[in-house]
Amino acid sequence: MTEPCLVLDRVSLRYGAVTALDEVSISVGRGERVALLGPSGAGKSSLIALASTACRPSAGTVHLFGRSLTGLSSRDRQMLRRRLALVDQQPPLPGSLRVVHNVNAGRLGHWSTWRALSSLVRPRDLRRAERALETLGIGDKLWRRTDELSGGERQRVALARIIVQGADLVLADEPVANLDPARADEVLSLLCAGAGDAQVPAFETVVVSLHDVGLARHHFGRVIGLRHGRVLFDGPAADVTPGVVNALYTIGADV
Repeated sequence: MTEPCLVLDRVSLRYGAVTALDEVSISVGRGERVALLGPSGAGKSSLIALASTACRPSAGTVHLFGRSLTGLSSRDRQMLRRRLALVDQQPPLPGSLRVVHNVNAGRLGHWSTWRALSSLVRPRDLRRAERALETLGIGDKLWRRTDELSGGERQRVALARIIVQGADLVLADEPVANLDPARADEVLSLLCAGAGDAQVPAFETVVVSLHDVGLARHHFGRVIGLRHGRVLFDGPAADVTPGVVNALYTIGADV
């Protein structure tokens, strides 16, 4: 295991009487590609939310890039968030904006308020945004309105935004749930292998929640299987046997 960039130590997350995560302990090293598998309600999205600092654990501790999130000041928490990038199944890309503006949103954490506002009038770092889109095969969409794009193209815009952000850790919650099989395979290839351009390096560390076991085995080196908020499996993707799949998805089964 390389130096961990994300550690959950006996973490639980409760919403009233509902336990989303129950004493989960995992460590994700820098450079790892990790898939989270499990049925709906297993705790995958909750784990992503904790890792992204979107919520706080009911018990246990979360460490991000070697720092505990417990008692962290708002300023320090914001600094850590700059090193994170989130990808959703429906990326929050304002449709009325041009693609270039949605891509440049990845630079907001690096810009002053004045620079960010002025970029809405005259886009900054134009070549950086254009190059990111070109490596993803949609360089011709730079000035299109985002709501004119297909679902697959919108996901590529979201990936281009991560590229210009330069994030150290990419967290993706069901990023291919609304895509056809070919587009899903394509998006995960870009997430896990990078754009194949020396000027646009691959994303360093990637954690993705999925439902498709085949995609997890094909694109990821490590799989963490969750069920009822607990870790039932954590190991190489090649070791995800039919027995492991049954334990995760079959009622009454166990690993």
